[in-house]
Amino acid sequence: MTSPAAASSRERSGVFFAVAAFAMWGAFPAYFLLLRPASAFEIVDWRVLFSLAFCLIVVTVMRAWRAVIAIARQPRQLFMLALAAVLVFINWEVYVWGVLAGHVVETALGYFINPIVTVLLGVILLRERLRIAQWIAVGISAVAVLVLAVGYGSFPWLALSLALSFGLYGLVKKRVGPRVDALSGLTIETAWLFPLAVVQLVFVQLDTGISFGHHGVGHALLLLSAGVVTALPLLAFAAAARRLPLVYAGLIQYLTPVLQFVFGAFVLHEAMPAERWMGFGLVWIALIVLSVDLIVTGRSRRASVVPG
Repeated sequence: MTSPAAASSRERSGVFFAVAAFAMWGAFPAYFLLLRPASAFEIVDWRVLFSLAFCLIVVTVMRAWRAVIAIARQPRQLFMLALAAVLVFINWEVYVWGVLAGHVVETALGYFINPIVTVLLGVILLRERLRIAQWIAVGISAVAVLVLAVGYGSFPWLALSLALSFGLYGLVKKRVGPRVDALSGLTIETAWLFPLAVVQLVFVQLDTGISFGHHGVGHALLLLSAGVVTALPLLAFAAAARRLPLVYAGLIQYLTPVLQFVFGAFVLHEAMPAERWMGFGLVWIALIVLSVDLIVTGRSRRASVVPG
């Protein structure tokens, strides 16, 4: 049985890993902007290739090939990871394009909306039943999307594409479950994407030309670091997930879109008319409702299993 001191230490380390993971993800817009003049397609291609190279090195150093091979021998797991790979590839393409096109605030909106989309996916695909507070949060979010659509003058497809692709990615990863660790999963997912990234890189070369190696050593090193930059937050998140209750991890995840929103609105000075503030405000209210419901429900469940 784990002692209270050991449990407290484990939880503190979990908070550290969670904050580290979500802070790194929150800094992604600044990192991707440093990769200009590389296009979004080229950046994602190098991200896949260098992530795979990094994972292969780490798997070899940690002697973790047995776990990777064991997963590779399971057709169902391979198929699920291939599906996850396609979804995360779409998410990366849309996200990097949004950042480079000057839509950092809207990409942040996508990750604010993501928890709501995850709840809806649970209803639609898993036939889960929502509590009253969850329905209220979904309703407020729907109004927020309408307000933002009016404010933008167009449907916020970028934000919703990010939320939907990442929500579906999370759903697939949940189906894979704890049988696939973060390192093995990322290794196999990037291996699936390797041919797609190579083909897309060829088209980039034929169209606008590849920037890698043509804009100085610093730029080349930044592109080379894409593998480490991609893998580190994923590994930190996996470490946090093993140490923290889901409620805490769910609340800390808002650090990522908060940092992205602050960067877009106050560093890049993207336009924030009244309609945008109103729409974001409604999304934040929905997230507060969802978070409070999550905390209250979590406490009730823990109380129900304590012997009377």
